[in-house]
Amino acid sequence: MSRHSAAPDTALPPPVERYTVLGWVYKNLLTPWYNALLTLLALWLIYVIFLPLARWAFTAARWEVIAVNLRLLMIGQYPKEQVWRIWLALHFLAFVIGLTWGSLTRRWRSPALAMMLLPWGLALIPGFSSSTRTHLAILPLIALIAFGIAQVAQSAARRQVIPLWVSYFILFILLIRGLTPPEGWFPIVPTNLWGGLVLTFVLTVTGIVLSFPLGLLLALGRRSNLPIIRWFSIAYIELIRGVPLVTILFMAQIMLPLFLPGNVQVDRVIRAIVGIVLFTAAYQAENVRGGLQAIPHGQYEAAYALGLNGFQTNLFIILPQALRNVIPVLVGQFIALYKDTSLVAVVGLLDLLGIAKAVLAQPAYVGTQREVYLFISAIYWLFSYVMAYLSQRLEKALGVGER
Repeated sequence: MSRHSAAPDTALPPPVERYTVLGWVYKNLLTPWYNALLTLLALWLIYVIFLPLARWAFTAARWEVIAVNLRLLMIGQYPKEQVWRIWLALHFLAFVIGLTWGSLTRRWRSPALAMMLLPWGLALIPGFSSSTRTHLAILPLIALIAFGIAQVAQSAARRQVIPLWVSYFILFILLIRGLTPPEGWFPIVPTNLWGGLVLTFVLTVTGIVLSFPLGLLLALGRRSNLPIIRWFSIAYIELIRGVPLVTILFMAQIMLPLFLPGNVQVDRVIRAIVGIVLFTAAYQAENVRGGLQAIPHGQYEAAYALGLNGFQTNLFIILPQALRNVIPVLVGQFIALYKDTSLVAVVGLLDLLGIAKAVLAQPAYVGTQREVYLFISAIYWLFSYVMAYLSQRLEKALGVGER
């Protein structure tokens, strides 16, 4: 009687290659020969470019222009006694981000950990008040608590992510604007006092939230069987995409009041939001249309065979697949919108770039363009990277590109 070894119940994992530090460097940076040349070229560029930059940043740069004007760069002329609203909005944002992150993954990764620890690093910058340091120290703790809550009930947290982001948008606008007259308990802050990074966030958040559903409707309208709706959507998309954003902003500031009754005055920030939303919606429509065209026609036929009508087919079958396929493009458009908000400075709004120009006009800080523009560039890069990284995690959680 022959004996056979019993087959294991579960397959063993594949062997994992292990490297020392020198082994990793040799495998990834020095072999084959052209990788070694590229490594040497990269080191030479780092020496030529970044070494003088680091020497200037730590020895010759006048960073006091940032320390003195930091509050102006962050919130503009927002009343000092109402700054607690902005901190409250940031605390809610930390909670939403932590809950979202916990619903998408089971573990921390180094980029996420670095983003969470960034407020603690900012708290070490000289010149901040004790209350500012306290708020910055609390932000990562709130995100960690939300992450833990999502880990305990990940499926429930995942269902609440989208409603929570929509609710945060409404809460954010209410906190920044207020509800009551100046003598009330929650006074309205006029938009002419909004500025700096706060105004940039307001324009970005409202632009994203309002342009996405409008772009979705335009994409569906362009594929509609009704000629009037289809041709209107095509005409709008092609017209708006054929002009630059700065033109739309000028038209929103100058021509929008001409279409309203004489006794109706539209705030300048609202005009800018209208221009940004109308411009971005046209590009979002084309992004969504690309996702819709990638769905096989058999999906429609299967939905109709199940008895679903056109609205139900698009809502439950087609759009979830189409939007899942174009997540990278949609987030790329959101990042472009975030950076394009700097154009509102040309129509008189003091966003982050507008405040930077005002700071450079101060006689005490003439010649500090490099310091100021490097600082605001770092801010733009940081939040763009955060959006891109969250997009990558969302794609991985949804299995985009996998079969």
